[in-house]
Amino acid sequence: MALQNIGAGNKDDAFYRYKMPRMITKIEGRGNGIKTNIVNMVDIAKALSRPASYTTKYFGCELGAQSKFEEKTGTSHVNGAHETSKLAGLLENFIKKYVQCYGCGNPETEIIITKTQMITLKCAACGFLSDVDMRDKLNTFILKNPPEQKKGSGKDKKAMRRAEKERLKEGEAADEELKKLKKDATKKKGLVKTSPQGIQGDETEASASAVVEDEDDNDDEGDDVEWQTDTSAEAARQRIQEQLSAVTAGMVMISTNEEKPKSAANGRKLVSSINEYLKKDSTATQFKSFVESLPDKPKDIMDALFESLFGGVGKGSLSKEVVKKKNYLAAVCGLVDEEEEGSQQMLLLEAIETFCGKTSRDAVKEVALVLKALYDIDVLEEEYVVKWYEKGIAGSNKGAQIWKNVKPFVEWLQSAESESEEE
Repeated sequence: MALQNIGAGNKDDAFYRYKMPRMITKIEGRGNGIKTNIVNMVDIAKALSRPASYTTKYFGCELGAQSKFEEKTGTSHVNGAHETSKLAGLLENFIKKYVQCYGCGNPETEIIITKTQMITLKCAACGFLSDVDMRDKLNTFILKNPPEQKKGSGKDKKAMRRAEKERLKEGEAADEELKKLKKDATKKKGLVKTSPQGIQGDETEASASAVVEDEDDNDDEGDDVEWQTDTSAEAARQRIQEQLSAVTAGMVMISTNEEKPKSAANGRKLVSSINEYLKKDSTATQFKSFVESLPDKPKDIMDALFESLFGGVGKGSLSKEVVKKKNYLAAVCGLVDEEEEGSQQMLLLEAIETFCGKTSRDAVKEVALVLKALYDIDVLEEEYVVKWYEKGIAGSNKGAQIWKNVKPFVEWLQSAESESEEE
């Protein structure tokens, strides 16, 4: 059976993984009873993950003719004689409206009917919710004949939530046990004291133990204790060393605090210099040479580059701008040696994370679309996206919204990888 890529925009992509059978039609009957039979409608609908009755009904609505799909026999008929090319064009329109994600163009979507009787498409790749135009005639049919929900999906989610709670409880118990062990170890260390000069062997240990026990028994009688300062030369030297360490630590803290505004100023200066160079309309190769000449750290350069390229991008257009300026990102990611392959991709992902943290919520909402766009143009690989995501959800900022928005895309990557391995 001849196959073709799903979506007209992907017809020339030899490596596109989503395919469907080419339409086969047959004219049946004559006169007023003439009909067009879409022979392989069941196979086409299965490839699109849509009921065959939807596509058949869509043809009837668009052609102004009666259409019928027989569930028992799997036959699809549209009244009248219609050319295959015409029906294929209508099927392409159906795919754009009811199959492909409006955000990333991926056909792996699910039809969801809201409580207000609105139809949306939920993308498994980027998590984007596409609002279907409710003026289409087919919508009435879909509302009356909603798609079957995937069985067990609710149970699976509950099981995952239960497993996650159990995992968290086990982690908390392990943390408590570790704290207890550390506390016991600290107490044991407190019992060991260096012996003063002139006391040796078992007498030192015995006297030290006696002192510790005496201190434990008389915690509430601290007012009666007379404290004395060790005036020996060794003790004096130790006190001087402690004081010097404290002063040095203070100087280090002062130095660190002074460096913060300096680093912020350097970041703004770097963004400004990149902006000035981008105004020259240079090629990607020239831009690569310019970036190589910068003396700053690779992470600072990547953060500044992403801010320079997309800092003024409007709402809802970040992923489109990423595709437009892909050559610059690809050039910078190409600076890495083979031994350090992937390090620049990780820096790019961290730059996206930093950019989302600095800008408004709009960038966070589009982060999955941005990752999908960079993945499609081969700037990012799934290995490093998954690695970056797992590092993020295990870090101190694991509750941030960015990880919730990235999660559907990562799950889609992992499922796509497992499917390719099975094939």
